[in-house]
Amino acid sequence: MRAKRYRILRQVLRHTGADRIWVGFIVQILITAAVIWVREPDINTYGKALWYCYAVVTTIGFGDVTVQHFLSRVLSVLLSVDAALVIALVTGVVVNYYTQITAVRNKETLSAFVDKLEHLPELSREELEEVSRRVRDFQNR
Repeated sequence: MRAKRYRILRQVLRHTGADRIWVGFIVQILITAAVIWVREPDINTYGKALWYCYAVVTTIGFGDVTVQHFLSRVLSVLLSVDAALVIALVTGVVVNYYTQITAVRNKETLSAFVDKLEHLPELSREELEEVSRRVRDFQNR
């Protein structure tokens, strides 16, 4: 089930073009980590630099790894701002896409219901009872 959700998410991101923004953001994290690893004397491994970038992106700021150089601080600020924008953008894209899919499904259901109403004389007794039940359900909402 989880794999299906991730597949749908990938399709939504690809369909809307947000996947390129997401990939660009990941590349930004990797490059920022590389620059920080090279510039900061206290960050002596690339893994530690990635850990620092994770803390910046998630705005957790553990404090176990800090940067001292001006360039590293500027890159940290840019990374945190971009993280907020990218996460908001991807969330908005997914929610908007889901809302549109739901609206299309509701419209298709409504169209089928209206079609049945237009052909009332041709419906069987069971179909008429179903239409009547759906009308009552709609009124009770």
